[in-house]
Amino acid sequence: MRKVGLRLIPFLCICYIVAFIGRVNVGFAALSMSGDLGLSPTAFGFGSGLFFIGYFLFEVPSNLLLERFGARLWIARVMVTWGIISMGCAFVAGQNSFYALRFLLGVAEAGFFPGVILYLTYWFPKRYRGRVTAGFMIAIPVASFIAAPLSGFLLQLTGLGFSNWQWMFLLEGVPSVVFGIAVLLFLTDRPSRATWLTDEQRAWLMNEMDTERDAALKATGGPDHGLGEVLRSLLSWSVMRLALIYFGLTTGLYGIELWLPQIVQAFGVSNVEVGFIVAIPYAVAIATMLLWASYSDRSGDRLSHVALACGIGCLGMGLAAAVSGHPVWTMVFLSVSISGVMASRPPFWTLPTEFLSGRKAAAGIAAINSIGNLGGFFGPTLIGYARDLSGSFTMGLMVSAVTLLASTAFTLSLRRRVPAHSAAA
Repeated sequence: MRKVGLRLIPFLCICYIVAFIGRVNVGFAALSMSGDLGLSPTAFGFGSGLFFIGYFLFEVPSNLLLERFGARLWIARVMVTWGIISMGCAFVAGQNSFYALRFLLGVAEAGFFPGVILYLTYWFPKRYRGRVTAGFMIAIPVASFIAAPLSGFLLQLTGLGFSNWQWMFLLEGVPSVVFGIAVLLFLTDRPSRATWLTDEQRAWLMNEMDTERDAALKATGGPDHGLGEVLRSLLSWSVMRLALIYFGLTTGLYGIELWLPQIVQAFGVSNVEVGFIVAIPYAVAIATMLLWASYSDRSGDRLSHVALACGIGCLGMGLAAAVSGHPVWTMVFLSVSISGVMASRPPFWTLPTEFLSGRKAAAGIAAINSIGNLGGFFGPTLIGYARDLSGSFTMGLMVSAVTLLASTAFTLSLRRRVPAHSAAA
């Protein structure tokens, strides 16, 4: 398992870092793009959030196509497509083209994250998945940690008729295309095709996964027998509960993620300094996320680890809103909040396969992620609207705190409804 982990996780982590930079760099572009294009806070928040509408609409079909064509081919397609569109964002000319390209970027990236979560279930037994998922998802804070100073630096570039934000989009889109091509050369679809394992290792892993899959099929009511059964699984209360929890998490996270550079800029610092300051919460989140995933694996109690981390995220966000006029304390409490939200995600993503298997797992994971990621539309939009109304970020931070509180409460209520075998992965 160490050999499999070292082969797959670092590479997938790098791919997700590249993806996440392309998703959130619009927050840094706004430091100068909003003025150049005349975007109001409401228009910027709405346009940034449109990414998640495209993501929502195309994620389930994308994951079903991954199941059909294989992870290697489909993930490569996703990465190359979003790299090209991300570079195309450099040519935004106004509000409407900004809206259109953010929507198309979401369409292009749909399927990458749930596809990788599904892909990991092909390779890792349940007892490894908390740490493995954390190893992959550590890309989120790492990407933000890297993107913050990198984007701040790229915003110093001008020339050849391009503004600084245009250079940033162009240069940060290229790695997606490069790593998309690398996926074709590096990833293996299933353990049965892993020529880089010995015959003994391959046979052991295939037996482990087959045994676990048979147990999962028995626990979840047997194999799916068609599209109708897959669609019924998407409408199940189990899937909807998990989607609602994730909706609160993403509303809180992306609400702050895409506005954080502008929150920091209001402290009166330069673009380069904004980059380094914004990196601080994500440095804290990297360590927190790994430690929390390890605790979750050892205890097996996934729901408690999701609820507690989410509650800490809510508390930190609320305190950040209360002290929003004090730069140091604002960053301290935002670091606490972002760390809590990030730490809740790896144990959360061990839960769907407790309910689902086969094509139902492919569709269910995508549905949970796509419905949940609608929070990425509402979070930035609500904060932008609140800022237009009040002239500050305080109200927006409180909105994010409320959504995290709702996720905490919903996770705790889920404990009373989930069967015992699902409460501990």
